[in-house]
Amino acid sequence: MAIVDLLEVSKKFGANLVLDGVNFSIDEKERIAIIGKNGGGKSTLMKIISGVYEADEGRVIIQNGINIQMLEQNPKFDETITVKEAINSQLKDIFDAIDEYHKTLNLTADDPHNSELLSKQNDLIKFIESKDGWNIENKIERVIEHFNLKEYENRPVCSLSGGEIRRVALGALILKKPDILLLDEPTNHLDVYMVKFLEDMLLNSKQTIVFISHDRYFIDKLATRTVEIDTGALRSFDGGYASYLIKKQEILSSLAKSHETLLKQLKSEEEWLRRGVKARLKRNEGRKQRVLSMREAAKKNPGIIRKVKLELERANVSFNHGGLSQNRKKMLFECKNLTKSLGGKMLFDSFNTRVLQGERIGIVGKNGSGKSTLLKVLLGELEPDSGVLKKGDIKIGYFDQSRSTISDDKSLIEIFCPNGGDHITVRGHYMHVYGYLKNFLFPKEYLDKPVSVLSGGEKNRLALAKLFTQQYDCLILDEPTNDLDIATINILEEYLMSFEGAVIIVSHDRYFVDKITNKLWVFEGSKINQTYMEYSEYLELEDEIDELEDLAKEAEKEQEIKQKEKTQNKKLSYKQNKILEEYPARIEAIEKRIKELNHALSNPEIYQKIGLQELFEELEEKKGDLQNMENEYFEVLSISENLG
Repeated sequence: MAIVDLLEVSKKFGANLVLDGVNFSIDEKERIAIIGKNGGGKSTLMKIISGVYEADEGRVIIQNGINIQMLEQNPKFDETITVKEAINSQLKDIFDAIDEYHKTLNLTADDPHNSELLSKQNDLIKFIESKDGWNIENKIERVIEHFNLKEYENRPVCSLSGGEIRRVALGALILKKPDILLLDEPTNHLDVYMVKFLEDMLLNSKQTIVFISHDRYFIDKLATRTVEIDTGALRSFDGGYASYLIKKQEILSSLAKSHETLLKQLKSEEEWLRRGVKARLKRNEGRKQRVLSMREAAKKNPGIIRKVKLELERANVSFNHGGLSQNRKKMLFECKNLTKSLGGKMLFDSFNTRVLQGERIGIVGKNGSGKSTLLKVLLGELEPDSGVLKKGDIKIGYFDQSRSTISDDKSLIEIFCPNGGDHITVRGHYMHVYGYLKNFLFPKEYLDKPVSVLSGGEKNRLALAKLFTQQYDCLILDEPTNDLDIATINILEEYLMSFEGAVIIVSHDRYFVDKITNKLWVFEGSKINQTYMEYSEYLELEDEIDELEDLAKEAEKEQEIKQKEKTQNKKLSYKQNKILEEYPARIEAIEKRIKELNHALSNPEIYQKIGLQELFEELEEKKGDLQNMENEYFEVLSISENLG
């Protein structure tokens, strides 16, 4: 049953019809991704749902008592309070309910049959459980830690940057747990580790969520439904981004030839994503087997875990000094022992590398690790503290968030044709400026518009279009996908993949980095590790190393327990005996189902019938069941062996 319904809703801004008689519903516990071009109505739809905007026509029906809250782009807090106080203030209802519950406990101790008190206590319990509030202090600590706010928790919230304040607001809003959570680009200003934490928080919260995002891995992991806004109309697709690509191809295939280019692009994207999904499933299966075998081996020798962990860490950093074919390529940069610190913090120490023609390098790592500083050293804007940077006779194209190549007081045609006319030369090809700009999704009527009236995403799109008109040996891009919609990111990817020079990119967008780069520079502490893995694979390997560390701690604890239990004459309980008898068969059945699901996810004939999202969700559920069951079984087995 829908908890929100939009019926024949329209919304105009001036002469611009953004939503044209749309119908849209939200069911409980849905996670709906809203996608579409910038300026196409995504945020408008969210603001109509939240009540910020009123519909010009149509009806908005919200079920009684439903609480809807939206993450603001520029959140405001009382300037006098600290970060910790700001989060606590947003969760006052939960803290008040917990305090009131403890008061009723004391009162019912004296009057245990007071029906009014018992009813009130029951209502409080229901409210606290609906907000998942019993461990709220612990949850706040996790948000502060994982959103990299620990060093600021006692500082006035007004002293933080815009991105940091957004993280405070985002963490508090998720913990507040409204009935419907509206998130507009929640991954902006988050590094990849924060995004992974956010994904886990949202999945575990089981909230009803409507979100706008250009992060395609984030959409695929979270969305149970994807809704595309195009020319004022809505179209709904079951599942996440992968499912959307398949269904969108089916729709376009039945339409006119004018969609051939888009169809080809979608098909290429879907094939690339499917290959990646199959590779990840295979890697995850291998990782699971390794961890299971480690569990068994660790019982006899916990030291073996440390050995495997060291081997994985070495695999995580694969240096390539260049074979004959690489050495024949033109060398653009050479870094010898580059070292740089800022504000007393060592960012990178003794960094050695070469950048060759044709390489596409992704620079990745946590926020504040020094990625943008390294770019500025390569550009010559900052000097290294020590070491040598050799640069060939090369022309560099640079893109950053300041959009310094475009002026607000000029029109689009003046930006591209400063000396008049309406034709430009694009990498050796002479063409009409509109013919070029339509590739970047600018309609003809935009040519005479001043840059100042464009949105942030449109300005980024324009700056990228300007960048790609020139001939360069190397492109250096700092967070190029910020504020871009998926359609524009696809255009950017197409240009970068056809570019014959070197590309160096700083980005937190895992999907973008996986698709574009063939080499990574990963900031780890004061070192920059170099690897030829995909970024998502690198992160999975990091997860496996963390898992092995946890396993080593578990093994040590188990050994301590064994020693204690050797001194005690215990018998297994009835429940423990049942676990030993029944769990092996149940574990085997779950493992069989996981294999079936993995097979289904790698077979288009099966997953197109059932649905990628349904298969993924069942696979994740079965993996969780298996993990819990194995933990219980091995714990009881260990006790049994010690008693024996």
